[in-house]
Amino acid sequence: MPTIDDYLAQHAADFEDDLCQLLRIASVSADSRHRADVRRAADWLVEQFRGLKMPVELCETPGHPIVYAEWLGAPGAPTALVYGHYDVQPPDPLDEWISPPFEPTRRDGNLYARGATDDKGQMLTHVKSAQAWMQTAGRLPINLKFLIEGEEEVGSENLEQFIAANRQRLACDVVVISDTSQFAPEQPAITYGLRGIAYFELRLTGPKQDLHSGTFGGGVMNPANALTQMLAALINSRGQIQVPGFYDDVEPLTDAERRQFAKLAFNENEFCGELGIAAAAGETGFSTLERRWARPTFDINGLWSGYQGEGSKTVLPARAGAKFSFRLVPRQDPKKIHAALEAMLKRLLPLGVSMELLAYHGAPGVVVPLDSPYVKAAARAIERGFGRAPVYIREGGSIPVVSTFRQQLGVDTLLLGWGLNDDNTHSPNEKFCLADYHRGIKASAHLWEEINRG
Repeated sequence: MPTIDDYLAQHAADFEDDLCQLLRIASVSADSRHRADVRRAADWLVEQFRGLKMPVELCETPGHPIVYAEWLGAPGAPTALVYGHYDVQPPDPLDEWISPPFEPTRRDGNLYARGATDDKGQMLTHVKSAQAWMQTAGRLPINLKFLIEGEEEVGSENLEQFIAANRQRLACDVVVISDTSQFAPEQPAITYGLRGIAYFELRLTGPKQDLHSGTFGGGVMNPANALTQMLAALINSRGQIQVPGFYDDVEPLTDAERRQFAKLAFNENEFCGELGIAAAAGETGFSTLERRWARPTFDINGLWSGYQGEGSKTVLPARAGAKFSFRLVPRQDPKKIHAALEAMLKRLLPLGVSMELLAYHGAPGVVVPLDSPYVKAAARAIERGFGRAPVYIREGGSIPVVSTFRQQLGVDTLLLGWGLNDDNTHSPNEKFCLADYHRGIKASAHLWEEINRG
């Protein structure tokens, strides 16, 4: 009987072929023209689990189906739940792809295709690690559940209801998600913290129609002027957010975390060069990594008002609007931020303009304790898979389902990213390093063993 590592080495080509099969399915959840493709991807996963002799169900939702599989043959052992998604972003703009987005192509050790790293390749590492155990030992060291959805790229509209309705079925000791990145090439990482988000749209309305700025300017409040003044008041020149009470619940970084971040091989000049900017910016008193990962922020995401066409038009616009978001850190409450923000904007609103504030979505930040036995098990497994110990990082983005798992199931999530920061997720020429695909499978296979070891 081959060992796990022997089996992984012997079937590496098969694992790549399987990934290519899945990548050829254009499962674009945002495009109704691909609805049949999305289902075909779900059906493909169902067949994978059937091949492993794992009970599997295609769970219908009002949108795209959820694939749920489980193996519960290890009584008394811990239970892990793997979450992932099989849907992908639209491939546009097509003319910027070097090779077609749904024809997986190998170049320079990478596999190029839409969904290669987000999230088909990373998700499949856990399916293949389960296959390795079932084919060599006939069983897994722990109980394992898979929850793989088809709506992550369109907001996971039906996922939260599914989790709430299936709490007992999904009960576990820890959740595992691979939909993030390593810290750098050849440097794996465990992401132990995520920022949350509170996203808003502010709409201002002034006169009943656009006016001549010469005739009426100075006598009528300009909604665009009001908008810029109100948005500017939300943050000061030191990068500090001015919403009353905004920092009351902010969980500060510990001295140990700050020392840990400072030791990471981060080159700020290279960071700025890659982005094409002259210098980094943000809240005074914190490093760039600290600001990106563990401090709250305010960013305008879009602005609109007045004339946008060629040339000039002297118009006093009737309406103006902006979309903006706050990234939140653990303990900050999106609902509390909403209430304080709305009260502040109403105070700032000048006479002659009315406002409407829309709250789109919010999710709190999360942090997993570094002394968790599951974090320690993951560190051992990653070292066995990648040949190098992981570093511990936070992520500035938000993964709302992590908060949902904590709220609904009462468990923490291991964020084990096998991707790289230059994988072009959501962009043309998305890729996944094939060496990292195989290292991810190996780390996953040993993770189940390490979790059982405790």
